[in-house]
Amino acid sequence: MQRRALCGLTCWALAPHAWALSLSETDAASGVRAALERGAGAAVDALGRNGGFFNHPTLKIELPGHLKSAAKLLKATGQGKKVDALVLAMNRAAEQAVPAARDLLVQTVKGLSVEDALQLVRGRGDDAVTRFFESKTRVPLGAKFLPIVTQATERESLADKYNAVAGKAAGLGLVKDEDKTIEGYVTRKALDGLYWMIGEEEKKIRQDPVGTGSALLKKVFGR
Repeated sequence: MQRRALCGLTCWALAPHAWALSLSETDAASGVRAALERGAGAAVDALGRNGGFFNHPTLKIELPGHLKSAAKLLKATGQGKKVDALVLAMNRAAEQAVPAARDLLVQTVKGLSVEDALQLVRGRGDDAVTRFFESKTRVPLGAKFLPIVTQATERESLADKYNAVAGKAAGLGLVKDEDKTIEGYVTRKALDGLYWMIGEEEKKIRQDPVGTGSALLKKVFGR
């Protein structure tokens, strides 16, 4: 296998063409696959459980902007419990959908070509790997999530709850068309949260490859 001079991602951010480490194409590909697999696994484990979204300080799914404004009005009129129940149900639906991502994410990691891996190793940005991952999986994962979210919303009567709030908000001119479909909204937010978590794991690997305990990740992503 032809060997090419490549540099760890940390030093590329400072000098993209100063390739200080010598890695084989196989090592580069294996390192990127390992980083993707680690990030995907951590994201699914963290979000695909009870409270994964609802208790997260950043990823908790709130009502979309215009509905959130309307919800404040509803709370002011004594309907706060209904609004809180709606927000909880949305987060539960997302938490139930995320575990379905595991198989597709793993398949995508295994299918990563050497050419793609080399491009990612040479790439810039602290989330280059995650952005590539998202470009390959977001559409098929959205199709996978949607029926799960739909089933969860039906079971929790979430659509009725959301529509009740949306109907009142629409009367105030606060709802956009894209916010009227609860299944689509929760699916988008679930995917956003999933890739955010994968990206955070990638940043950890880049910042401290030694701390991962993986000799391969240290070799590929270290200085």
